[in-house]
Amino acid sequence: MAESTSVEARARNSHATEYLQPRPRKPPGRIELLKPHMSDELMKHNGSRLEAPSGVSSGRSTPIPADAPPSVQASSSARRQIRAQQRQRIFPSIEYVDRVSHFDPTSDYRDFRGFFVLFWIGLAIMVITSMLRNYKDTGYPLSIRQWDLFTEKLMELGLSDGAMVASTALSLPLHKLYASSSGVLRWSRLGMPIQSLYQAAWLAFWCSFPFIRDWSWTAQVFFTLHLLAIFMKMHSYAFYNGHLSETKRRLSDLDNPDTASKVAAYRYPQPRTSLGDIPLSPSQVKEPKGINGQELRQLREDLAFELASPLGRVSYPDNLTLHNYAEFIFCPTLCYELEYPRTTRVRWMEVFWKTLAVFGCIFLMTVTTEEFILPVLDESAIRLQTSSSALDFGLIMGETIGALLFPFMVAFLLVFLVIFEYVLGAFAEITRFADRQFYADWWNSCDWLEFSREWNKPVHHFFRRHVYSASKNHTSRPVATVITFLISALAHELVMGCITRKFRGYGFFAMMLQMPIVMVQRSKFVRGRTLLNNVLVRKPVFAGYFSPRVSR
Repeated sequence: MAESTSVEARARNSHATEYLQPRPRKPPGRIELLKPHMSDELMKHNGSRLEAPSGVSSGRSTPIPADAPPSVQASSSARRQIRAQQRQRIFPSIEYVDRVSHFDPTSDYRDFRGFFVLFWIGLAIMVITSMLRNYKDTGYPLSIRQWDLFTEKLMELGLSDGAMVASTALSLPLHKLYASSSGVLRWSRLGMPIQSLYQAAWLAFWCSFPFIRDWSWTAQVFFTLHLLAIFMKMHSYAFYNGHLSETKRRLSDLDNPDTASKVAAYRYPQPRTSLGDIPLSPSQVKEPKGINGQELRQLREDLAFELASPLGRVSYPDNLTLHNYAEFIFCPTLCYELEYPRTTRVRWMEVFWKTLAVFGCIFLMTVTTEEFILPVLDESAIRLQTSSSALDFGLIMGETIGALLFPFMVAFLLVFLVIFEYVLGAFAEITRFADRQFYADWWNSCDWLEFSREWNKPVHHFFRRHVYSASKNHTSRPVATVITFLISALAHELVMGCITRKFRGYGFFAMMLQMPIVMVQRSKFVRGRTLLNNVLVRKPVFAGYFSPRVSR
């Protein structure tokens, strides 16, 4: 990725107030799955929307007479510039801008930071109390029974993880082959099937590898989560560059316009853009019967615009380098772009503190598990073996779940902080990746779809761009929605299977259950009850994400 600098301090960022202010509560209307955000170009400084062209445009300007008055020519030029700012690319793009995370000291959410500090004070009290109790009972401040799980086959895990990441680099020479080929190996012919078969074989091999090697469940979960992230990166890199290779081929073919395709390169969005308005792919747009010279020039400009990066510093195929690919692998995003906004420098002290916070959170999760989760599970296992009736069984299960809810909540919050605030934040600092908003204020969510959009934005962006949008070009919107949730459910079930060593369908069922839950939450009986809906979202989240651990 080419470098592009951005202002580091929040006070100097002219767009900061547009995306860091607490958002208003969304009205409880129809279910709009994975709704994208409007780009800054469609917003005025006062927050209102600019007027965009109504309907669907062909993507070409209406020609004006050559002898038109200068005022008419100036108006036409202004309209073209406005349309150029508002137009959508053929391939759904993600808007990356310079912004910090919610828990960053310079964030506009700094008024919330007191509760953040209170959370750490509470955990410090918990750890000190546990250490004093352990020292009184055993003579040692800590007793970590899970240490063997963390250190088992650690070297093999590291080498395998490195080999897994390195094996994705085969996509680079493959794409150079697709780009240079004019025959059956071009992307639209055998290129896409070859890439898809390679990705399927890659995923099957590395998913089964931890089971074959009989790793511990902690190593399996880490490896599986990482391989799923790397798989999404590889898919995004491959299919976005494949699209660009075909776009460049179309642009080159227009050198001989008599035989070239003249389908419009894009459609202009509606003022309120939702996924239902995502533009069609070029293969679904009808070939125009006639086209004049000005329309042909406009089409060439549109295709050239598609080949250039959003920041205008890199264009395809100059991005097909090993440095560009390696930089994308380390950037904390799952969606490939030709370049990303960057900060001016790496703050190595910030990297140090975030790395220290990662190990600190892992230590706190270990203490929480050792002191408040494992003893409850051990006791309940003995009691369940001696239970004599269904009533006793139900009472033991209810008591166990009640005793585990608070520790699970603490563990969930720590996992969230480790991944989205510290690990991704550290990699963002190392790569100077300027967009640090890996999550939004999911704690204010009032339904499951809102929560899924905001607690894990990189995955949400990937599914919106590469699953939903890709599926919608070939199927109806409801079918595309089902496909999106089906793939997400299978990924969750894979992770749950690594924890329990059994594929029981817990993760799959829980993910697919979201749709009827959302329908209930948005019914006239529950809709508008903000506090109730927020409780209904948060309680299952804290219990459900760690419930497979109980099944072990």
